[in-house]
Amino acid sequence: MFAAPLCAFALLAIAAAPAAQAGAPYVDPATDAEHFGPPTQFLFWQAKQKVAGFRNIESIYPTRVIQAGEHALPLPVADAAVNDVAYRVDGRSFGVDDFINHNHVVGLIALKDGVIHLERYAAGNTEHSLWVSFSVAKSVVSMLLGAAIADGYIESVDEEVSTYLPRLQGSAYDDVTIRNLLQMASGVAWNEDYADPASDVNTMPPRLVDLYRVLGAKERIAKPGEQFNYNTAETNLVGALVRSAIGNNLATYLAHKIWIPFGMQASANWMTHGPGGGELGGCCINATLRDYARLGLFALADGVLSDGSRVLPEGWMRESIKPSAGFPGYGYLWWLSPNGAYSAVGIFGQGIYVDPARQVVIATHSAWPTAIGDEFYQHRQAFFAALATHLEAL
Repeated sequence: MFAAPLCAFALLAIAAAPAAQAGAPYVDPATDAEHFGPPTQFLFWQAKQKVAGFRNIESIYPTRVIQAGEHALPLPVADAAVNDVAYRVDGRSFGVDDFINHNHVVGLIALKDGVIHLERYAAGNTEHSLWVSFSVAKSVVSMLLGAAIADGYIESVDEEVSTYLPRLQGSAYDDVTIRNLLQMASGVAWNEDYADPASDVNTMPPRLVDLYRVLGAKERIAKPGEQFNYNTAETNLVGALVRSAIGNNLATYLAHKIWIPFGMQASANWMTHGPGGGELGGCCINATLRDYARLGLFALADGVLSDGSRVLPEGWMRESIKPSAGFPGYGYLWWLSPNGAYSAVGIFGQGIYVDPARQVVIATHSAWPTAIGDEFYQHRQAFFAALATHLEAL
């Protein structure tokens, strides 16, 4: 994988992660409410606040339910679990337990050909725990946009954004296409520095109508499509655009297009802009780890259900993971790897890694001490690569 870009904030100054890690702290789920952090300090919670809060987002923020159906897609478990994978970072050898502890992993799952070969939990989590996805939701929104095209609500990614969001007409978003937004290349100024409390991303207004006003006042700094600039607010625009096109909310659309028909095991929830507001396209779907893995299988299947019916346009995932002009490590809200694998990635260590050549899906729930960090990425990249190679040989 690309080294820095596998996080949401790759082109910004990255805070270095501590060297040796003891893992995420255990928190008894029965006492979670005692450890909730201040809602206004979401990105700066302490270790136990992260564990308790990340698995209870619906108790802290407004959310909409993503309803599951009666039947879950079976995920058979291999007879023997994979526990002996070794990987190397900076000349040192590490194993599965090292990765879990170092990267504060609270849930790890790996599938080959739809079969679970590795599944581990920590910090009080189980296979039934919901966990915050952060920017993993962006990749889901990308798939929902594809579904809206397949349903005829949107003609193509080359339509202009203002066609669906007329409040942005007459702003720097004139001539910006849906494709530009999906590739994080609108050319509109934005500061995504999560370590800076005064940055754009940390001062985003919670109400969508106010977000239109803030973004509509931004300057254009590059021609649309040419310069990559990671922008969570614009993914909220993609979500708003899909809602405008389908005339419904994203949670319901996701439930009816993917969650129920593909067979997710548990109802999930989606954080909204506030009471009565729309879902945050850039954050956050809260789902079980196994359903993270099922999303990876849905992507591997190019949006085709088990009965053969198609949810996404034919070839949508292939188009979604083509390198963009602004940055070859990014597609339609997916991070790309040189080996053809691709990832949905969220801060604090959330992720879904999809390797089509090996038919491998790896997913993690995590509680990193920092939102981003080079050392965490190095361990994740090396471990995922070693694990995918190991699974290929089975």
